[in-house]
Formats: sequence, structure tokens, C-alpha cells
Amino acid sequence: MPEFLNLLPPQEALNELLSNLVGKTTNEEIDTVESLGRVTAEGVISDISIPTFPRSTVDGYAVRALDTYGASEALPAFLNVVGEVLMGSEPKFSIEATECGLIHTGGMLPQGSDAVVMVEYTQEVSEQEIEVMRSVAVGENVLKVGEDVVKGQEVFSPGTYLRPAEIGGLMAIGITRVKVVSRPRVGILSTGDEVVPPDQDVKPGQVRDINSYTLSALVEENGGVPIRYGILADKFEELKAGITHALSECDIVVVTAGSSVSVRDLTADVINQLGEPGVLVHGVNIRPGKPTILAVCDGKAVIGLSGNPVSGLVNAELFVVPVIAYLQGIQRSRPRPAVDAKLLLNLSSQAGREDWIPVLLHQEGDIYQAEPIFGKSNLIFSLARANGLLRIPPDATGLNAGEVVQVRLL
Repeated sequence: MPEFLNLLPPQEALNELLSNLVGKTTNEEIDTVESLGRVTAEGVISDISIPTFPRSTVDGYAVRALDTYGASEALPAFLNVVGEVLMGSEPKFSIEATECGLIHTGGMLPQGSDAVVMVEYTQEVSEQEIEVMRSVAVGENVLKVGEDVVKGQEVFSPGTYLRPAEIGGLMAIGITRVKVVSRPRVGILSTGDEVVPPDQDVKPGQVRDINSYTLSALVEENGGVPIRYGILADKFEELKAGITHALSECDIVVVTAGSSVSVRDLTADVINQLGEPGVLVHGVNIRPGKPTILAVCDGKAVIGLSGNPVSGLVNAELFVVPVIAYLQGIQRSRPRPAVDAKLLLNLSSQAGREDWIPVLLHQEGDIYQAEPIFGKSNLIFSLARANGLLRIPPDATGLNAGEVVQVRLL
């Protein structure tokens, strides 16, 4: 039986993989409205300032701040109303000493005014006069020109992940089309003589293909384009031809099963014939997923995952998703949503190994409780029933019931 190569810590294994990748995917220009979840291919420069004019943040009266100093309910300041700012147009009047103008949220400040008094702190004396019962400072309740963005400013650097807020920002500066990195194409191959398509009745000794579909969903969720290449038999030449075909069309290739040390598990041997440097890591100090293969063939990532559905999906999160992000040039890592929770049961672990445990989170008032879901890594519903993953770090030998732990949300 071939020897398992040295087991690397997960982060060290990932660093080894990323350091051997070359190049990024191509770029394309798309409508900004369709760019959710995409990544900018170049910096975006604003050719305007935001706001483009001084505007009110409240409903009230545009004033000269000086005219309100010392105003109070007991001793209000009296100001003459000289006009109303109409929304969507430039004011037709200016503010002189002891004057004010009615203004609405978002309205443009008239010339001469430098602050806005909230309507709650005023009282009408007549149509032409109000009492101001609270003083304001210069700039109070006002957005200044360029307070958000200054003309010529780079608002987004290359490698920015576009969320709803970024899309709103692009629209605010008139960018209706944006250059983004093309979504990495991820080839997915299942192997095994026992694996059959999901729409086929299973015979004794057979199992339906789960991994092609869970991994496709994960890839799509994280910005890649999944391409399923079907099920390959445990034959060297068939596996070699399948991975070679996928490599010719994709930026990343993921092979499930065939990563364990066995005479029938040929993935590592095949990969080593497909390009340099070949297999970089065969074995990661993690549970589930110890036999994971990380390889680079002529600049492209080839990742071999366990055929066990839970193991394959958990390790795809740890190794496939970061490669998708790397190929898109994402500059700022996106933290995964996580919550603190009280562990309900004791968990044991092996020192030096990183463990990932599916858990079901229950909310009790303001406190989450994490209930471990025990099941072997070939039982997909143990993960389907979970809504979080709990990490046991390699320097721990377990966790105690009652401890507050961090749970990554699924």
C-alpha cells in the first residue's frame, strides 16, 4: 500500500496550493444591475463628487447658523421665511441675515445658508415667520459637497466584491456598466464504479452521485461556474482522459473520490502525469477529509476530495472556495457569518488535528445553543440537518459542554 504523504495543517496546505497557481481568469464588461456577487477587474474612478450639492438630511429650515446662536424655548430666535426649496431643483432664493427657507430631506441648501434646523425645533408664527427654539452649528443636518466621494477618487479598487451597497455606489456615480473578472469555470468529476446518476435506480452495492450536485451548488454560490463532467470509472486511462478534458476547458478541476490510499484510488497518480508541478499535498491534518489532494497542473488547480459527501463538501469550503476567490483577485477576504453559541455536549478531538463538526443551532432567548450532529462522513443528511459548523482547533483535545464556541453558519 502506498504511503500517505505528510499531513499538513489546513492553512499551510492551502498556502502551498495558492502559491503555485499562476494567472487569473479573463475580464468582461457587464451591466451593473447584473453584477451582484461579481468582482471588479479594474479600479473605478468617480468623475463626480457625491453629494454634488450641499443637501439637507432632515425636514426643517435652512438658516445661517449664526442667526440661531443662543436660541432656546424660553428665548427663541425669530426668522423670516423667504421661500421653500422645491425637490429636484435649485433654490430660486438666497438666505440673508435673520432669514430662512423651508427645506425637505435631500433638498439643496440655498445660497447663504450653512445649516438646517429640524422642523421639530421650530414653530410657525405666521406664513412668513417662525420661532427657532434650538441653536444649530455650521454644517449641522447638512451633507457637504464631496462628503461621501470626491471627484477623481478611486471608489473601488480592483478585486472588490460587489454587494448591494457597491452596486448602489456605482449607480450613484453613473456607472451603469462595469468591468468584472470572469467567473472561474470549475470542472467537477465523480469517480467510482459504484456511483450512478441520481435519476437511476440503485442496485445492491451502488450509490447515487451526490457530490457533483452539492459541489456545483457550492461553486455557484461562491461565484464560480460549475461544469459537471459526469461519472468516471476507476480506470487509469478513463480518469486521465476525463481530467485532461476538464483541464482544457476549466480554470479549476475538482475530482471526488479516488483520494484515499488504495490500489483502486488512482487520482494522485493520474494528476502527476497531467502537468507540473503535480501533486503538492496528499493528506491534510483535518477531520473529515484527511486524504484531500491539492495539486497544480501547469498553473491550474486540481483538487481531489473524498467521495464521502460530508467530507467532500466541508473540504470544498476550505480549499475550493478560496481558489475561486483567488482567481478572481478578491483583495479583501470575506468573513463567513458566525455566531457564538453554548455547546450542549462534550466533544473529543485528537491533538494536532483540526476537526469540523456539524451542529444544529437552537436559539434560547438571546443565546444560541449548539447541538453536535454525530454521523459518519458518508451520511449527507447529517450535514443537511445542520445549520452550522464548529471548528475544534488543532491545539485542543476537545471541547467541554457549556463552553461558548464560535459556529460558522451554513
